[in-house]
Amino acid sequence: MLDIANVLAVVLLLTSVRGLENGLARTPPMGWLSWTRFGCNIDCDSDPDFCISEKLIMSMADRLASDGYKAAGYEYVCIDDCWLAPERDIFHRLQPDKRRFPHGMKYLADYVHSKGLKLGIYEDFGTKTCGGYPGSEFFLQLDAKTFAEWGIDLLKFDTCHSDAHDNKYGYPAMSMYLNQTGRPILFSCEWPYGELQQNLSSDYGPVRETCNIWRNFWDVSDHFDSVKSIVANYGKNNALFQKYSGPGGFFDPDMILAGGFGMSSYQQRAQMSMWAMLSAPLFMSNDLRDISPDARRLLLNPLLLAVDQDPMGKMATKLWEFNNLQLWVKPIVPEGSLAVTFLNTNNFGSGSPISSTADSLGLTDSRGYNVTEVFTGKNLGVLKPTSVIKTRVFPTDAYMIVCILMA
Repeated sequence: MLDIANVLAVVLLLTSVRGLENGLARTPPMGWLSWTRFGCNIDCDSDPDFCISEKLIMSMADRLASDGYKAAGYEYVCIDDCWLAPERDIFHRLQPDKRRFPHGMKYLADYVHSKGLKLGIYEDFGTKTCGGYPGSEFFLQLDAKTFAEWGIDLLKFDTCHSDAHDNKYGYPAMSMYLNQTGRPILFSCEWPYGELQQNLSSDYGPVRETCNIWRNFWDVSDHFDSVKSIVANYGKNNALFQKYSGPGGFFDPDMILAGGFGMSSYQQRAQMSMWAMLSAPLFMSNDLRDISPDARRLLLNPLLLAVDQDPMGKMATKLWEFNNLQLWVKPIVPEGSLAVTFLNTNNFGSGSPISSTADSLGLTDSRGYNVTEVFTGKNLGVLKPTSVIKTRVFPTDAYMIVCILMA
């Protein structure tokens, strides 16, 4: 159960500290995260180039800075689980594994900052992390202070080895302690995900007041069925999720897997397009040292990133689904403009033909829209409400256009 001291701290201090108020995540954060590609590989003796270590994180920071990702907006370099030593130090402070992080976390943060990037780290609200390393329960305030002293810029806070009934106390407490450090630390929460795992319902009002981004569904895996299940969850709960998503706080459908092994190039762009439509955080989990040109172009696609990073931060609306073809529409700037995505979740056939008037997609303004296809960058000209859009959406692929309202 939750440390009673932390519960009392929340009760006493939340009267004067309401909401997150850290000024971060005005658009969905972007970066790189170690988990899906590198997992909990701690064998640096026989696998030195692929284990969780300062060497790996520094090499990913180098790639982000040199290969165009930082310039495109990917700014966080995030270590997931298994960076920790098995025990806290004699002062009860967290410490990294000394063999894999020999120079310590402050050194690593300084290196990442020297590249113009930010360092993210992982911990757990429970007594242990999912990998079995020391958790933050009973040490929330000390750990927040430690992260700030190290120069950490993002905290991913998991829910293993904890009682999800306590999330409504523990996550606000950690958010408060992070704010008290005076350092802007983006708070990435697994609060609703922990409740899902223990069959509890989630109240997203307090979650949004506490967290910058939050997971609320099962982990993404590197295959298209996983992506489909996540999109289906967002479609089923579309109206509810839209109420709580916007600048300062966003739902997190989990990592972007472009550059991985399990999905085709079509499936990777389908995931990327849907995450952009959902105004989702874009955290790649791949090996930036070994990535295909197609995946790199997708991850750096400026039109796609502009849809995700639109300053209104709106989550797309699912307008309809028929024969596994879905239509999603997202408001973007300038006001009255839209991003439109057709998603085909069929895994067979020659694709779904589309022939629709522009107004049936929500393009109803008589002034017309300057339309650009996102993946090719091809300008489709000006469409009026009665104009007809014809295309074909291939299986496990997406067709995406940006429609800018004419002045």
